[in-house]
Amino acid sequence: METNPDAILCVMPADSAIGDVPALHLALASAAAAARAGRIVTIGIRPTRPETGYGYIEQGLPFDAAPGAFEISQFIEKPSRERAAELIASGDYLWNAGMFIFAAATLRAELEAHAPEVLQCVAEAVKAGRRERGFLWLDQAAFAACPSISLDYAVAERTVLGVVVPANLNWSDVGSWEALWDMGAKDDAGNVAIGDVLLEGAENCYVRSTGQLTVVVGVKDAVVVAAGDAILVLHKDRSQDVKAIVERLRRSGRSEAVTHNRVPRPWGYYESIATGARFQVKRILVNPGAELSLQKHFHRAEHWVVVEGSGLITQEDKEYLVGENQSAFLPLGCVHRIKNPGRIPLVFIEVQSGSYLGEDDIVRLEDSYGRV
Repeated sequence: METNPDAILCVMPADSAIGDVPALHLALASAAAAARAGRIVTIGIRPTRPETGYGYIEQGLPFDAAPGAFEISQFIEKPSRERAAELIASGDYLWNAGMFIFAAATLRAELEAHAPEVLQCVAEAVKAGRRERGFLWLDQAAFAACPSISLDYAVAERTVLGVVVPANLNWSDVGSWEALWDMGAKDDAGNVAIGDVLLEGAENCYVRSTGQLTVVVGVKDAVVVAAGDAILVLHKDRSQDVKAIVERLRRSGRSEAVTHNRVPRPWGYYESIATGARFQVKRILVNPGAELSLQKHFHRAEHWVVVEGSGLITQEDKEYLVGENQSAFLPLGCVHRIKNPGRIPLVFIEVQSGSYLGEDDIVRLEDSYGRV
């Protein structure tokens, strides 16, 4: 809106897979024409099976201002398998892929009409935000106050300006383990195996290991995922039920519900290797030129052993360089940070020891990523 109210925006889920990119370009061209005509446009996927994990869109009359586009008659929530089969048989319904195309001014006007509280919070988050190092940092308090609602519910299902462009994109929202099996390269028995996997007499299985050897024998239509902190085994037909398991984990306060074994950070990532009474071991990767915050801990000491690259350590009032097979000891309470001054990733093993090892025992004194 600040630079061009007529700019055409395309909002798409980050985790979907599109196999036919030229078909996407054709659909976007039609969608952009409808958006320039002042419409809120979505791309509808022609269904290939009675899927219960997607919402559906009923295709209406042709929209004359954009060839290939149609008025939206209605949105339908995720149906039962029987209802999904009926929708597909009619030929008038499309999968809702969550892709939206619109002019900036059109979206603002529709938000003002249908979700003014969202518009107000977002506008304040941008206005009160700060720009530095090429980023716009939204105002945290204003954005946190914004209602948690999707664009579908806030605008698309309420507007009278809705238009849909049907398309065959070889699309998947990758929203289930069954979808990953469907996309994967299969062996002669229909199995998808990723990582250190050994199969014997298995058929139509999806087996993924991020580390340890995983053996599957005499099983059909199963999903087996062996990650560093958990193992999942389920029937492919029950892949949508994972949501219920995640909810149970949340209710019981399990960290697995919200935290992956590998945790991304603006400087790289860390992953937990082992945890026990009064100790924790992590593998930490720091990207070239990046650095951790200048920090200290009240409840733990740390040992760092460099296994790849080199690190410039700040410890209290001194700086020193550590290379491969060298180490550093950071006693409880000392001020410290590590920077990767090289051109390859810095990888080191961190051994924490102390009475409390939570991530909230980090007091940041300086930070290149605005987290102080």
